[in-house]
Formats: sequence, C-alpha cells, structure tokens
Amino acid sequence: MLTSRIVVSPCQAASSTALNQMLLLKQSSAAVLVSGNQTPVLLHTSPFTSRVGCIPVSKTYSSQSFTMANLHKRLTSSSEKLNPVLSCSSHEASPISENKEADHVHGVSEIIVGVLGGGQLGRMLCQAASQMAIKVMILDPSKNCSASSLSYGHMVDSFDDSATVEAFAKRCGVLTVEIEHVDVETLEKLEKQGVDCQPKASTIRIIQDKYMQKVHFSQHGIPLPEFMEIGDIEEAERAGELFGYPLMIKSKRLAYDGRGNAVANSPDGLSSAVTALGGFGRGLYVEKWAPFVKELAVIVARGKDGSMVCYPVVETVHRDNICHIVNAPADVPWKINKLATDVAQKAVGSLEGAGVFAVELFLTEDGQILLNEVAPRPHNSGHQTIEACYTSQFEQHLRAVVGLPLGDPSMRTPASIMYNILGEDDGEAGFRLAHRLIARALSVPGASVHWYDKPEMRKQRKMGHVTLVGQSMGVLERRLHCILSEQSHQVHETPRVGIIMGSDSDLPVMKDAAKILDMFGVTYEVKIVSAHRTPEMMFSYATSAHSRGVQVIIAGAGGAAHLPGMVASLTPLPVIGVPVRATRLDGVDSLLSIVQMPRGVPVATVAINNSTNAALLAIRMLGISDTDLVSRMRQYQEDMREENMVKGEKLERQGWESYLNQ
Repeated sequence: MLTSRIVVSPCQAASSTALNQMLLLKQSSAAVLVSGNQTPVLLHTSPFTSRVGCIPVSKTYSSQSFTMANLHKRLTSSSEKLNPVLSCSSHEASPISENKEADHVHGVSEIIVGVLGGGQLGRMLCQAASQMAIKVMILDPSKNCSASSLSYGHMVDSFDDSATVEAFAKRCGVLTVEIEHVDVETLEKLEKQGVDCQPKASTIRIIQDKYMQKVHFSQHGIPLPEFMEIGDIEEAERAGELFGYPLMIKSKRLAYDGRGNAVANSPDGLSSAVTALGGFGRGLYVEKWAPFVKELAVIVARGKDGSMVCYPVVETVHRDNICHIVNAPADVPWKINKLATDVAQKAVGSLEGAGVFAVELFLTEDGQILLNEVAPRPHNSGHQTIEACYTSQFEQHLRAVVGLPLGDPSMRTPASIMYNILGEDDGEAGFRLAHRLIARALSVPGASVHWYDKPEMRKQRKMGHVTLVGQSMGVLERRLHCILSEQSHQVHETPRVGIIMGSDSDLPVMKDAAKILDMFGVTYEVKIVSAHRTPEMMFSYATSAHSRGVQVIIAGAGGAAHLPGMVASLTPLPVIGVPVRATRLDGVDSLLSIVQMPRGVPVATVAINNSTNAALLAIRMLGISDTDLVSRMRQYQEDMREENMVKGEKLERQGWESYLNQ
C-alpha cells in the first residue's frame, strides 16, 4: 500500500474563521488541501516527506479520504508538538526556519523566503530557488496559480488582506513581492515589528503610485518626461496647452501591462481618454509625450550590504502597450549604454531595500535618456537572463533578499531575444495556437521555452515566453521569424566567416581559404565585393556583416588592395587581408598597401597569396569561444607534425636523391 508522511496542523484552539481559511501545502507531488467544511479531503501519496513545517508527523497514514473532523482528531491526538507553517492563529513563531537544533546553515541558506503573489514571476523565483535549495513560500488567492506547484508552501488567500499577510509573514525569514500592488500599510506595520521586508515598504509605497514615483525621482535629479497631476477636465486642458499633443494620460495606481494608459491626440479626445481610465476619481496625471526612438530597460540588483550590479541594457519592443520582444544587448552606442546604466543605478540608489529592480527608459531622438518607470521586483525585461546571463534576475533577487553575495550579471552569449507568448484567442483555441508556436520553437537551435502553466487562456494574457540565444542579433531574428512563420521551419546555418574579393581573378587564391574552413567545419560565404567598382555594395556588406552573424572577414585584394582597409573601417569585426599577387611587383604592392593602414583601422595580414593561413588565423580567432575549434586546431597541428616526421624518416631512409626522384 502506498503511504505518505503528512505534516499538517490546524490551529489549535483556532476560531471558526481560522478553520475556514483555505491552506494549500505542497512539497514534491504531495499535497494536502484543508478547508473548514466536511467535504472529504484527499491526501495524495508521495515517496517524500513533506518539509512544510519543522517536525514531520511520526505516524504514517494510508492514502485515503478524510473528513475535516477525523483529520483534526488524528493530528491533534499526536503526542508530538506540531508547528504549522501556514498557521492562521496569532501564535508567535520564529521568522526564520523552524529548525532550532543547531545554528549551522546546511546549504546555501535556511531562510524561508515569503513571496506576496504567485504568478509567473513567483514561479520563476521558485525555479531559481530549487537550484540552491532555498525554500520559497507564496501567498496568492488562486489555488492553481503559476507558482503553486513549484513552491515550498502555498497559502491560498489574498495578499491584500492585512491579517493574512501578518500570519504569512510569521512563517518566513524574509518577505518580498512579485507584484507591487500589495497592502503597503501592513508591510510598514510588519517592519516596525521587526519583520524583514525586501525591498522596504517605503519603496513599495513610492512605486505603487506612479505619480508619487515621478515626484520622488524628480526630487532626486532623475531625468523624466514633464508631468503634472490633473483632477478635472479644466486641468487636463491646461496640461494639453502646456505640453501639447499627443498627450499621455495615466492612472496613478494599478497600471501595468498596458492598463492605465490612454492617449489624447487633441483637446477633443481628453474626455474619452479620461473615461477610458475610469474618470478623475481614480487618480490621474499626465505626461508630456516623449519622442523616443527606442525603449530601453536595465535590471539593477542591490544587496543588503548596499552593493549594486547592473545587467546589460536591453531594448524592449511593445505591442498594444505590452512587452512583446526584448533584445539583449540593446543596439545602441556605448555612451548611450553607459548613460542608461547610470540613470538606472541612480534611480535605484534613491530607493530603499534589497532585491532586483527593473528600470524602464526612453531613448529620445537627441540622445537623452528619460526614466519611464521602475518595478521593485523581477521584470519581463529580464526574463532572457535565465539563459543569457551568468546569474538570472530570479536567482539574483533571491541572493539579494536573503543576504547572499550578488552574482555576475554579464551575458554569457553574444546575443539574446526574448519573445512573449501572449494569448492570441480565448480558451482552447488560444491554447492550440500557443501549442503550435511552442512546437516550432522547440525545433529551433538555441531556443528555450518557458510555459507558465496558467489554467485559463485569454487574449493578450502572458502565458509563457521563448528565449533565443546565439552569435548575433541577425541570426536570432531569422530564427524568431521561423518560429512565428507558419510556412517554413527550416533554419539555415549562418556563415561565421565571410570570404570576399574584389574580382573573380582572385578566386584561385581565395579558394584555399574555403577548403580550410570546410576541413574545420566552419560555415562561410564567398562574395565578390569591389571597393572601386561596387563601393555601395562593399559599404552594405561591411556594415551588415556583424548583425548577420559573420564573426571574421577574410578580404583578398591585389594591386592597390583597398578592400581590406575599407571594410575594416566600416565593421567592428576582425578583418584579415590576403595580398594577392598581381601582374606587377609580384604582390609586394598589395602587401604594403594592407599593412600601411592608418591608426585606428587595424587589418591583420598574411603572406602573399596565402589564404590558407588567413583561414587558419580566422579559426583561431573563432576558437576563443569555441572549444571544438581549439580541439580541431590542436589535431591539425599534430597531423602536420606527424606528416613532417614521416617525411623526415623517409628522407633519412632513402637518401635525398631517391627522395627527389620519386
């Protein structure tokens, strides 16, 4: 008979209200659902002992249905003292792990992390926590919320209810959020009682009200679009006169994923925009329209010790005001990258508490960085960090709130694209469409699928995401196109090396480079690109090569040999020039032309007509991040050594005359 150990204790001497509170305790496949009615409760079996609680019940029960009454009788008859993790009583308990046998920490941390909210962010926090065996408990009103099946414990109740949040906090060592729309007054009360809330309640209060958020950042010198509060139509009209149109009207509270924003394109559109947002009674403000060319975002992490790290700047692409695609890193000049990082770090530095913060920014036409808003938690703009960075934003948030050292936020892949799987239809029709997209994604190299396991499909609802990683943004854009296209799922290999020449007369020399690349299994392309006859084609090739996934360019040129230098001046990629022997000067003119590039335009070169060495040098460059090529190069060197040894032995054995006469 299958058996399971069960760790559940109803509140001893609890009120009827407390007994009616629904608790969902989960560990592995074992789950106990306890409610206040007499409906039989199935106790699922599991080979594991549930760790929801400090002391497991010593008795082992058979898997069967119990009524609430006989379950209570069995549990309370035990001689062992039971300490429920999800208690609804006012019993004072340690805010950390209940195991007090020793002060030693077994593993990374024994602090129980309590999360207000159990959506997809909570789910991915639980996934990151499992790697480090950090226990994450969630408070969410939905029994089937995304995080429930992966959490260490799930209290099924509202995170807006003060008493519930207080009871939940007593079972946790630190309290954090995956959604900022929580009861901040309760958090402030808990902090006064000594509960560790990260980030601090003061930060949540600022972030909850977007107008207050603007005022706060304005006072700290953070660049923002101009804004003002409006309380009636006259003030809205004055704002229109001051800021011009189009005019962005926003709700102060409960605004996210496109909700709470409306645009008035003229004075006549003010009333309808205000009505769409629920009227002035909801609390509104306006922003001057920011003529941005790109929307950027920076994930900033701050530890309990005040240390801060910033993730690479990303570009976010929105559709219907909902994040659609995230490109990492953002394709912006270095100085814009630094400016965005500095603004993000300064903004987070003005807030209190530890954790991960997402800073959304506008890049304007004149190169300004303006802060849009900040989220005090992991964010959609950081989902790609799971595959693309050494430390994901979710692991980083756990490190920060628990008090561990912050991890490395840098990217471990040259490029990444995150695509949100949004509901395209309601119900089963939407699930079928999502399933087809997932099936295509799973056949694409470098693609990872994340499904949030939400029970209900709705249009525009975030149901999952796909992350693509690879050598360049251009490669990933083509792969994403294959996922989104219903017509063709074939993904063509991207050339890693470009072999170019000014004329087909150079091909007999340049073909040796192609042969070497074939031998090493390196993809390449061969093109005729003349610096003199087709300069516009040369310009297009050089400026697009990096985004298309080319990593090294081998350029063959004779005579004046301008091609390698001109290409090197237009691309950030390494360029290897091959001097080709022409009819005059025996190729020396080509060699001297290539090596005499001005400072700031580096071009590597090899011996005249030696495209073989150019290809081998390109392979060594690629080998910096490709261990397979390093291994192949070592084998190539060993093969050359053995070939030379065989020739030497043969020469000694036969003598030089016989050797030459063969």
